[in-house]
Amino acid sequence: MSGADDRHALVLGASGFIGRHLVLALGRAGVRVSTANRGRESYERLARWLAGRGHDRIPADLRVDFTDPSLIDGACDDITEVYNCAGAYRFGMSVDEARRANVDTVRAVVAFAARLPNLRRLVQVSGYRVGGQAPGPWSDAYRRRTYRALGAYEASKVEADVVFRSMATELGVPWTVVNPPSVIGDSVTGESDQYLGLASNVKDLWQESLPALPGNARTFVPVVAADYLARFMTLLPMDAATEGAAYWPLDDDTPALPDLLTLIAQHYGVKAPRARVPVPLLKRLPRRLTKADPETLTFLSTDRYPTDSAHALAARHRLPMPDTATTIRRWADHLAAHRFGDAPAGDRRFTRPAGIRTFELGEAGAPTVILPGLPLNADTWAPVVAALGHARAVDPPGLGMSAGRREDWPSWLTALVTETGARHLVGHSLGAAAAVEAAAAHPDAIDRLTLVAPFFLQAPPPRTATWTPLTRRYLRRTTPVALAERLTGTTDHATALHSAVADLRRGAVAAATARLLADTANAQGRADLRAKLQRYPGHVHIVAGSHDPLTAEAQSLLDTLPHVTVTALADAGHHPQLTHPEAVARAIAEQATSPAPEAAPDVRAVRGRPW
Repeated sequence: MSGADDRHALVLGASGFIGRHLVLALGRAGVRVSTANRGRESYERLARWLAGRGHDRIPADLRVDFTDPSLIDGACDDITEVYNCAGAYRFGMSVDEARRANVDTVRAVVAFAARLPNLRRLVQVSGYRVGGQAPGPWSDAYRRRTYRALGAYEASKVEADVVFRSMATELGVPWTVVNPPSVIGDSVTGESDQYLGLASNVKDLWQESLPALPGNARTFVPVVAADYLARFMTLLPMDAATEGAAYWPLDDDTPALPDLLTLIAQHYGVKAPRARVPVPLLKRLPRRLTKADPETLTFLSTDRYPTDSAHALAARHRLPMPDTATTIRRWADHLAAHRFGDAPAGDRRFTRPAGIRTFELGEAGAPTVILPGLPLNADTWAPVVAALGHARAVDPPGLGMSAGRREDWPSWLTALVTETGARHLVGHSLGAAAAVEAAAAHPDAIDRLTLVAPFFLQAPPPRTATWTPLTRRYLRRTTPVALAERLTGTTDHATALHSAVADLRRGAVAAATARLLADTANAQGRADLRAKLQRYPGHVHIVAGSHDPLTAEAQSLLDTLPHVTVTALADAGHHPQLTHPEAVARAIAEQATSPAPEAAPDVRAVRGRPW
């Protein structure tokens, strides 16, 4: 055993998914860390990632070149342990590309490790489908058969394992191999940016486009939490018994693949496919039907793995494995909240006010809460949230990425304002109605309202808005370009609408949106909202575009209410968060601190329909 004070770890592949979690775990354990990076940019990304998780002890930056015999540019004599997390996790590579990334790098790392005078351990990250191969060099014929049978990625990992063990043994390098399964998110946050393999099945579930569950009750695709794997790896150089051994740190109780996917479907609130496709049949089907890379199908196996030694090591060092089902749910949440890699970086999460699974972005617990209007979502307000700071936007039940139905809104709004710290509600269009309903039910819980383009103070929508089947059909089939032109009169904002269109194509979101749009034409409902607004005693700020004005009747009503101020945005329409996000943020922020309205700057004219 050795203490952290005399340990100096070098991590190769530190900017990758496993590598950065390992650097974080080593740093938290008090180990001095150096990282080998191909360029300054990848190192700076790593440093930002570590700082974002509260770890300011930045590792040293060494430069690595796998084509250079010296490998590392920098002082390495006092390094005590090396972790090789480098390589390529990618399907569809050519044989040569896979071997360069995963076999040649191993040769270079072992040769480098053999030259370190104080090395105690070289830890190689391999894979759970690797191990048990005969030692020694492969013949060309055997290599061709293996790559043909397994595919370039898995075969290169198998070959790399053989090369690593034989070369390390020959050169007298003390080694340990860790064979992780599918590495999913952090056990606490669910964080992951790996979207290959199992994550692609989860994406299909979320989009309700998975036609059938792959495999049967014995199909085993094990998983491990990223943070658990990282902490497990930090233990290996400290324990003399791990030298010359391989470990499979995975949960034997990972549900069979169809059950795992069903667990996630239930968590998402979507229907899991009833049909199951046996793996042998799946391998025979054409790729256009399976939509799966053929290389991934070799991982659909009933094999089990020798996990006893990994469990014993973890127990010896009092490292408990986190509950796998909980980690899976948190990982699934993180994947969906970040739109499986399509969403910009930022604070995004699912919460559960009133037990309703709710998506929100921005600062958790911020007092300013934005309720989006139809047919859009919280993501379309992200620029405004970012400009405001100390704000968040949420998708109401049944809309955007939130679960639930219209019937859930009263209890959900109550929980939002009484349990989550919402004190300033910013409602857009239909969201303005929700804000008024919440204020009417809990006037003492809400300090102020900001109503952006409140439909009930504006002209009624066209009759076509009440044709629910037609609206639903349009929303299910629209494109970002078409929707941008309809809402803003220009296609300039199509990019900002990709997420809204994706949501409208998922589940019952389009149908719920169509029904709610029809409700905005109800004369009695509009009158009730005006009456509730009139009774609310707190400060109210109305923001409307000059091309989407308040009615004369509404203006007369507001003139009688001394606690109401109105801001007109020059040349804006019904969706100013798309066309004028900075002006909207400025109007919200200025009136949140001062009751006196101020004129917004003139901007380019943008005309569009409320719907």
